[in-house]
Amino acid sequence: MSERTVLHSIARLVPTGARVLDLGCGDGALLDLLQRERGCSGYGIEIDDDNVLACAKRGVNVIQLNLEEGLSMFDEGSFDVVLQIDTLQHLRNAETMLRETARVGKVGIVAFPNFAHWPNRLSVLRGRMPVTRRLPYQWYDTPNIRVGTFKDFEVLATRNRLSILDAFGLQGGGERRFLPNLTASTAVFKFERG
Repeated sequence: MSERTVLHSIARLVPTGARVLDLGCGDGALLDLLQRERGCSGYGIEIDDDNVLACAKRGVNVIQLNLEEGLSMFDEGSFDVVLQIDTLQHLRNAETMLRETARVGKVGIVAFPNFAHWPNRLSVLRGRMPVTRRLPYQWYDTPNIRVGTFKDFEVLATRNRLSILDAFGLQGGGERRFLPNLTASTAVFKFERG
């Protein structure tokens, strides 16, 4: 699945003209797309120097911040949408940051590698950790400090009193709504506080 396909699938979940906070925004590609094609405004949060520079070159407002320090600089409901695209699996305080996402934004959108995708299950059955296009690292050099599944996030959302507004998987250029825990390499959730 191309990065462009993922970006467009996520972008369609964001209302036109929304004020957006993108946590772990990388090079700012998604915020740039949202600004150009959906009339959105907002900020990216990024820690990596090269990515902060890339955001600035794109004209994306970016704040250099370690997400492990939290979002206390933002008031409750400061943004229409808070994005966590491929960020949750890198955080030590993933549950806290999920709650902060729901506090700071009226709506949260998360996307992460779905460890329960069938090729990953097959690798584990063979006694090996999966190495796929979506999870391209060996177990000993991965930047992911945790793995999760589509079903795991449903449980986490319920535990944190989040209402799931939309949920689907992404695989091979399209959305998977039937058995996404098994058939999709990426899990996507749109939620709000319950």
